Parts: sequence; structure tokens; C-alpha cells
Amino acid sequence: MSEESTTLRSRSAEPSPGPIRLFEAPEVAAGKLENGLSLRLAGRPRFPVAAITLVLDAGEALVGREHAGLAVITGKALEGGTVHRSGSALAEAVEGLGTELRIRTGWDSTTVSLTCLADRVDEAMGLLAEVVREPSFPAAEVERTLTEHGAMLRQRKMDPSSLASDAFLTVLYREDVPYARPLVGSVESLSRLGADGVEGFVEERYRPSRGGLVVAGDVNPSEAEELARSHFADWSGAADPGPAFPIEPERRERRAVVVHRPGAVQSEIRVGHMGAPRDTPDYYALRVANAILGGAFTSRLNLNLRERHGYTYGVRSRFSFRRGAGPFSISTAVSTEVTADAVREAVQEVRGFVEEGPRGDELEQAKDYIVGVFPLQFETAGQVAARTAGLLVYGLPDDHDAHFRERIRKVSLADVREAVERHLRPEELQILVAGDAEAVEGPLEALSLGPVEVRSE
Repeated sequence: MSEESTTLRSRSAEPSPGPIRLFEAPEVAAGKLENGLSLRLAGRPRFPVAAITLVLDAGEALVGREHAGLAVITGKALEGGTVHRSGSALAEAVEGLGTELRIRTGWDSTTVSLTCLADRVDEAMGLLAEVVREPSFPAAEVERTLTEHGAMLRQRKMDPSSLASDAFLTVLYREDVPYARPLVGSVESLSRLGADGVEGFVEERYRPSRGGLVVAGDVNPSEAEELARSHFADWSGAADPGPAFPIEPERRERRAVVVHRPGAVQSEIRVGHMGAPRDTPDYYALRVANAILGGAFTSRLNLNLRERHGYTYGVRSRFSFRRGAGPFSISTAVSTEVTADAVREAVQEVRGFVEEGPRGDELEQAKDYIVGVFPLQFETAGQVAARTAGLLVYGLPDDHDAHFRERIRKVSLADVREAVERHLRPEELQILVAGDAEAVEGPLEALSLGPVEVRSE
């Protein structure tokens, strides 16, 4: 056999997976200030960089429907300045540190972060404390923030993917559940927000008790704790747990809702139902189950809708784990003429997964994938800080990440099968299609998956 033919054969053979690389998550040292502010210090001395993240119990789930988006707007408005600096002076101070101020608001928390050289942690922590503890919220800056946010919301209404995702939430949850609305609020709720509301939210929620400070990177833990005390020990106040709200579905019977987009040549499809909270005992099994069903490129959904039928460029499933039961969702976009076919296949894949469970090869492939990509979340000091902040938000043990891959590896076929039977409910699937109702309503009805309702945009 010639050398050329040997080379061609080797290139056509499917490569075998390599061994899983060793990985050690950063050790996390825990502490607490007298005012209730939790401390988490994660050493990562490989590079002379440090990331500082302040975690606040100020998530959007704490906001009533009338003022939806308030937590997000408040976070954005922090960039408008402090009692000591204007917005431009604050931007110059942040730029002087060679970094950016990152503010992220989710359903369960708000985080404010800076990354800097390790020898400038004192300066960066002082600036972070100033931003959170002494914001000024000038009326003009708050109005600018609201204007920019409003433009984003109007653009969102014109984006088919966002339109479908937002409408899907109203199909899944009862109207009084915060998760029934977009995280970012709406044009209607935005009109009720202003500087007074932002200031009130900070006064109520931006407090040390129920919050935490994370320092990750090339920083000595004892020195980091001393700096935390110097900048935050005299901060006072406690944020109450917030109002409890029941997580209830809008309905349990399967149905399809079409958001009519006249003349649309493509349909955005969402399929799912209420999922599971972050503290579910089935967390690890569901992570593996989702990778098999639709969380990886080699998943059942993708191999069916993309590879076998060519309906879509890609389809994904996801459990959105929150303090409350976030949604389980399948998301894809397809041409109008194959909308009903894609819905049928997606529902069949969920039903088949529940009835048959996973295969052994799927289980091992999914676990290898999750374990293999996990270290990619710890490549920078900022990523380490973000992971560690998540431990605080969800009350997870400090060694959670150190044992994550081990726990994923221990997930068995029985674990996945039982978790799927508990948390996937084919007969309760809610189907949302944003597309041309005149073209898709009839084919959807022919599937006999439940009643079909048409709504305007």
C-alpha cells in the first residue's frame, strides 16, 4: 500500500477520544465580616491579576410586575457616577485601573466586578465600594439609562428570536410569577421607573447582609480579608429575604401558541415546561440528561432536526436553574414550511427520552463532554470570581467546584432515567411558534398535540 493511501485511510478514520486532563479547581477560603458580608477568597497565583466581585441579593425576581426591569436598570445606572465622582470621572478612574466596570443583574442577584493587576487591589476595591455604597444617580444620567434601555426593548420586540423567547415565558408561567416576564422588563414597565425607584431599590437591597465579596487571583487571602475590612466593615444594613412567590405553570395541558408574524419565511420555535430549581437533588443527573437530549452538538435533538432532517442549523435544550424552578426549554429556528415537522420531531424526542432513557454510550459521551469543558470556566481570574460568586448566590459548599467533575462521573444510567422521569413531562409541553400563522396553524393542528391558539405580535 502506498504512503499516500495510508495517509488517506488514517484521515478518514474517526479519531478516538483522548484521556480526560487533570484539573484542580481553586481552593476557596471562606470568611465573614461582622456586618454579615460573606467573604470568599480564591487563590490563582499563575498570573499577577486579581478579580473582585461584589454579590448583592438584588435580583430581578424581587421586583413586582409593575416595576419590572428595576433591578436591571439600577445596575446599569451605577455607571452614572458616585457622590464623589461624576459619570465621566468614574469612567476615567476605571480606565486608570486598566479595566472595566462589569455589572450583571440576573433573577437571583446583582454582581459588580472589576479586574486589576494584583498590586492595585486596594485601589480597585475602594472604587468598587464607592460605586455600590455611594452612588449618586443624577436625574440626567438615570434618564439617559432609561432611554438607552427603552431603545433596546423596542429593538427586542422586532427581533424574532427575542419575541419568541419572551412570549414563551407567558405561555409557561402564571402571570403573577416573575419568571413569566423578560428579565429586562418591558416598554410599559419602563415608563414607571425613575431616579426615585432606583434609589429606593439600592436603599432596600444593596446591603452587606445576604451579600458577599469575592476576590480571586494572585492575592494573599489574609491581605485580601484585611482590605475587605478596610473598605466594607463600616457598611451596615440587612436586605430582607424578599417576598415569597409560588412557581406555578400557566397550565399543564399540552398546547401550541402561534405568535402571528405575517409573511414570515422562518419560524422561531420554543418547546418546554416549568423546570427545576438549582437546589434540586437531581442537578447533576439533569446536567447529563440535558447534554444527551439537546445540550451538546451530538445531542439527540441536533442529530435529528439538523443532521437527519436538515430542518435547522442547530437546536438546543436547556434547564435554566434558578432559586425557583426556571424553564426547561428547547429552542430552534426553521423554515416556515417545516415548522410542524420540526415541532413533531422535538416532541417525539422528549417522549422517547422519557420512555426509553439514555443509552450507555450516550451517557459516557455526555459525561466526558461536561467534564472536559468544565475547566474552560476557570481560565481567567474573572471567570474564577464568577464561579465563586455563584456559590454564594445559591448557597453551595465552597468545595462544590472541586468535586463537580467527580460527581458528574458518578451519574449512572439509573440516575438519569429517574431524573428524566421526574422532570420531563411530554404531556405538559408548551409549544410556542413565532411565525406566519396562516401557514403553520393548520399543520400544527394536524399533529394533534393539543389545541392551537393564535396571538398577534
